Amino acid sequence: MKKLNRLIITSYLGPFIMTFGIVLFILVMQFLWKYMDDLVGKGLDGIVVVKLLFYASANLVPMALPMAILLASIMTFGNLGENYELVAMKASGLSLQKIMRPLIYVILITSITAFVFSNNIWPRANLKMKTLLYDVTHKKPALEIKEKIFYKEIDGFVFRVNKKDKDGQTLYDMTIYDHTDKKKNSKIIRAEKGKMQMTPDERYMVLTLTNGFSYEEIQSNDKKNKDPSIMRSYFDEEIIKFDMSSFAFIKSDESLFKDNYEMLNLSQLVDGIDTLNFKLQKRKIDYKNYIDEKIIYRKDSFKIDTAIKYVQNDSVSIARDSSTVNDTSFLAGFSQKQKVKIIKNAANMTRNLKSYSNIVGLDYDSHGQRIIRHEIEWHRKFTLSVACLVLFFIGAPLGAIIRKGGLGMPVVISIVFFLIFHVLSITGEKIVKQGELEAVYGMWLATVILAPIGIFLTIKATSDSPILETESYIRLLKKITKPFKRSS
Repeated sequence: MKKLNRLIITSYLGPFIMTFGIVLFILVMQFLWKYMDDLVGKGLDGIVVVKLLFYASANLVPMALPMAILLASIMTFGNLGENYELVAMKASGLSLQKIMRPLIYVILITSITAFVFSNNIWPRANLKMKTLLYDVTHKKPALEIKEKIFYKEIDGFVFRVNKKDKDGQTLYDMTIYDHTDKKKNSKIIRAEKGKMQMTPDERYMVLTLTNGFSYEEIQSNDKKNKDPSIMRSYFDEEIIKFDMSSFAFIKSDESLFKDNYEMLNLSQLVDGIDTLNFKLQKRKIDYKNYIDEKIIYRKDSFKIDTAIKYVQNDSVSIARDSSTVNDTSFLAGFSQKQKVKIIKNAANMTRNLKSYSNIVGLDYDSHGQRIIRHEIEWHRKFTLSVACLVLFFIGAPLGAIIRKGGLGMPVVISIVFFLIFHVLSITGEKIVKQGELEAVYGMWLATVILAPIGIFLTIKATSDSPILETESYIRLLKKITKPFKRSS
C-alpha cells in the first residue's frame, strides 16, 4: 500500500509542478505586458526589474495555485484511467476514495500552506510589489534626445537637435530654451555642435557646446520704457551642467502603503475593521449631537425646525419679499422685519445643514467602503485554501471519468471549470463592493456553487457512472421517446 501511495503522489506532483510553473509564467508575462510601457525606456537596473517580477509572481500565486491543482488532478487520474491503472486498483478492491486518500492529505497540506502564504507572505509581497511598481511608474524616462523633436523632460529646459551622431552623445545644430527664470523663452542658446557626458555618479549631465551664441532678454529698469532689450553673445566653447537628480530611481518608504487593506494579515484586518467601525459610530454620534445642538436645543425663543417648515425651494425669494411672510402662531409678536430675519436665518440654517449632511454622508460611504474592503481581504485568506480542496474534488473524479491524460482534454475541461470559478469569485466580490451583499456570502459564492458539483462528480466517479459517454445519453433519449413512437 505504501508503494501504491507513493506511485499516486509522484504521479500527481509531476503534473502539479509543471502546470503551476506554466500558469504562473503566463500570468507573470501578462503582468509584464500590462506594465511594459512603464518599464521600457527608463533605464531601469536589471535587479529592479527582476525584483518587480519576483514580487509580482508571489502576488499571482493565489490565482495560479487553484488552476494548477485542478489541472494536475485531472491529468493524474486521467493518466491512471487511460493506462488502466485505475481499473487495476479498483479490481484489487480499492475504492476511488481510498485511491484519492494520499492525494487528499497532500491537498490538505497544500491548503494549509496556502493559508499561511496568504496570511503572512502574500501581504508582504504585495507591499513590496506595490511600492516598487509605484516607484517604477513614477520614474522619468531615461535621457533620450531625438532628432528634430522637442525634448522637455529636463526641468526648466527644452532641447531641439537637428542631427544626432551614432555614438548617442554628439549633437549637431542644437537649440536650447532656458525656462529656469519662469519667463517663457527669455533665453535661447544656439550651437553648431554639442557633446553630452554624465558625471561618474550620474547626478549631473555636462553639455559642452561649441561655436554658438545666445539670446537673452534683459528687462529695462526705466519705468517709461517697459520693452526689454535683447543681449546677444557669442562663444567658441561653453559648458552647461544640468541637474539629473529627477531622473534617478528613488525608492519610496514602504510605511506609506503598509496600512492598505491588501498589505494586512488576519489580526491586522480585524484590528482595522474594529477601528473603522469605532470611527464610524463616533462620526454618527457627533453628527447627531451637531443636529440636536443646531435644531432641537436652540436658545432662541422659537424652534428653528418649525421655521424650516416654511422654507421651501424658493426660500431666497421668500426671505427677500417681506410680503410673503404671513402671521402664524410661532411668529406672533414679531415685527415684519423680524419675521423676514427669522425666515432668512432658517433658510441659511437649512443650507448649512444640507451641506454638512452631504459631507457626512460621503464620509459614511467612505468608511463603509473601507470596512467592506477589509472584510473582503479577511475572507480571501480562507477562500484560497478551501478553493484548493473544492477544485481537487472536481478535478480528481473528472479525470477518473474522462480517462484521458496529457494536455488535451484535461486542459480544456480545467479551463472551463476554472473560468466558472473565477467569474463567480469576481462577481461575488463585485456585488460585495457595491454593498448589495455581505462579504461572508459574496466571497464564498464560488465555493458554495462548486462544492456540490465536486460532491456529485465524486459520487458518480465512485459508482463508475458514465456521465460523459454519449451512448448512455442516447439510450436515455430512446427510453424517453419510445412511448411517443408507439402512440404514433
